[in-house]
Amino acid sequence: MERKMHLIPYQFIAHVEEVTEVPLGVEMIQAPKVWEKTKGKGMTIAILDTGCDLTHPDLKDRIIGGRNFTNDDNGNKDVYRDYNGHGTHVAGTMAATQNQRGVVGVAPEANLLIVKVLDKNGSGQYDWIINGIYYAIEQQADIISMSLGGPEDVSELHEAIQKAVEHNILVVCAAGNEGDGQDTTNEFDYPGSYNEVISVGAVNLDRRISDFSNSNNEVDLVAPGETILSTYLNGKFATLSGTSMATPHVSGALALIKVLANQSFERELTVLELYAQLIKRTVPLGHSPKLEGNGMVYLTAVDYLTEIFNTDVKAEVLNN
Repeated sequence: MERKMHLIPYQFIAHVEEVTEVPLGVEMIQAPKVWEKTKGKGMTIAILDTGCDLTHPDLKDRIIGGRNFTNDDNGNKDVYRDYNGHGTHVAGTMAATQNQRGVVGVAPEANLLIVKVLDKNGSGQYDWIINGIYYAIEQQADIISMSLGGPEDVSELHEAIQKAVEHNILVVCAAGNEGDGQDTTNEFDYPGSYNEVISVGAVNLDRRISDFSNSNNEVDLVAPGETILSTYLNGKFATLSGTSMATPHVSGALALIKVLANQSFERELTVLELYAQLIKRTVPLGHSPKLEGNGMVYLTAVDYLTEIFNTDVKAEVLNN
């Protein structure tokens, strides 16, 4: 029997014809406050998804190439067009260009490598996804982002992810949307439940855990995942909900963090070191770790703590 993997189910809220704004999710994680330091230039995010609207005004300047591993367009490897909308939506959250129209992504100067591993129906063979991961490794991506999953733990998929991490590539995956809002039950999706990946759960725009977000002890952190506005097919925009929408917030955040960290340390950090830098930039929300992991990504957390620490030290010196 042919093994299949699918888009993690998500909710389509509404189409939007025209918009000019920084989406609320991008604001929530404090991305605009980092842009004066970096917008992710030089970083490459490989998006393993349904392809992308290659002519979308907010995305066309970010796309540096890609490949089609599906049967769409008669399997033409050079046509990685999106007929579903999901891949285009996550691409915009990651890196939509800051061009005074449309939306702006978390890392608006990062490069996007479009790796089409799911067809127009949002379904893909495991081999397509595995080959897509190896392609991203060959293309020397900095980050692999996957808003997809399935219930089956496939060893070849796990091995491909381990190989990516060995090549110092950060792998970010959606935790899944089979949650019931309780931390007393566990819901596992793969590849999101592999220890080597950064597993992302979802919160709403009020920072409350989304009822649909999977809970388990592999969830690393959460990000905005409800009513997320981003790019969509035919140059338009749409609002969607799901851990699929939370994941690109973290992928984009990592593009910014990697630039900042490499500049600060004056060397290339390892995956484990970059993971630590990400976790330093989270804030706890008061939920169970099985629901929120280390908390919500909040890019200015380190700056805030440094300011508080320095203020306390200065006060202590003055008082003495």
